[in-house]
Amino acid sequence: MKFGIDRLLAEPALRAPLKGRRVALLAHPASVTQDLKHSLDGLAACSDIKVTAAFGPQHGLRGDKQDNMIESPNFNDPVHGVPIFSLYGEVRKPTDAMMDTFDVVLVDLQDLGCRIYTFITTLRYVLEAASNHRKAVWVLDRPNPVGRPVEGLRLRTGWQSFVGAGPLPMRHGLTLGELGLWFIKTLRLDVEYRIIEMQGWQPDAAPGFGWPLGERIWINPSPNAPNLWMARAYAGTVMLEGTTLSEGRGTTRPLELFGAPDIDARLVMREMHSLAPQWLHGCRLRDCWFEPTFHKHVEELCNGVQIHAEDPSYDHQAFKPWRIQAFAFKAIRRLYPDYPLWRDFPYEYELLREWVDDAAATPQDLDALAIPDEQAWLSERQAHLRY
Repeated sequence: MKFGIDRLLAEPALRAPLKGRRVALLAHPASVTQDLKHSLDGLAACSDIKVTAAFGPQHGLRGDKQDNMIESPNFNDPVHGVPIFSLYGEVRKPTDAMMDTFDVVLVDLQDLGCRIYTFITTLRYVLEAASNHRKAVWVLDRPNPVGRPVEGLRLRTGWQSFVGAGPLPMRHGLTLGELGLWFIKTLRLDVEYRIIEMQGWQPDAAPGFGWPLGERIWINPSPNAPNLWMARAYAGTVMLEGTTLSEGRGTTRPLELFGAPDIDARLVMREMHSLAPQWLHGCRLRDCWFEPTFHKHVEELCNGVQIHAEDPSYDHQAFKPWRIQAFAFKAIRRLYPDYPLWRDFPYEYELLREWVDDAAATPQDLDALAIPDEQAWLSERQAHLRY
């Protein structure tokens, strides 16, 4: 199969509308061609493309920031001599001066298929700025590595933020190019927009179910996204960031596991199975021990649970990472009623917190909240599917 960047570089007819226009690139470390050349280098080598600027999202154009929520500076690229603007530094949205450096911005970002992943919000901000400045946006499309399944509550009004760009469910099932279409419609943007579509993407095909496993190399789109298995679990494990539990940052398997020094993982797993065994299908859970080298519980031995979604037992349609993590929180609350589970700052998961903390709330109550959102989104997104 071919990603959008590979088609753009291989097909002169696709590049023809860029002739005579100043081109910028929004990219990160996973923005590489099939032969593993960074997209900035590939575009700069095209004699018919004039690259005048580049942008980096959270973690930077080259992935320079290992930990979460660490900002990146602007700089000049030493090879190509163009300015590299950070959209996760002094600003989150492109400034007027930044917008003046190009006519068309090519967006080549590998996403993880989850609302919380901030590249989605950066796309929204770029589209809004392009609409205001009469600039064009082209998305060089890439796979949603977790495919088409949908899961989780939609973002509620009033909770929009850099980790919540709009009323999407936690797992949305769209590519970045398709998300651009949805943003343009829902925000009523007037922008010249184009998707350079992938060729041969089969989101329902085994064994990758969204990612062309065995055909394309996985490169971390952010430092703590080391593999496809993390991407599969992420729509659930990302919620750990709103808790005191470690999500495995500072280990070699971040966001595939969770734990703390003062929980018994085997008891948690047993309670999860008693609560809602039907939502634990499609993966395997394993109790484990780990010691984070940075972030929460640094240098403390933690007992935890790892979510395994990489062996033949994996069932793409049955796997429900958002529910699995929700039930893990519920199990901990039932086992340890006074456990200081939640971090002390506002976060978007208020409905989920209420369900976890309500001793009388059942798994069926959570389904009653989530299923209408999931079904409504399946219908709404249909008009934007391109594959």
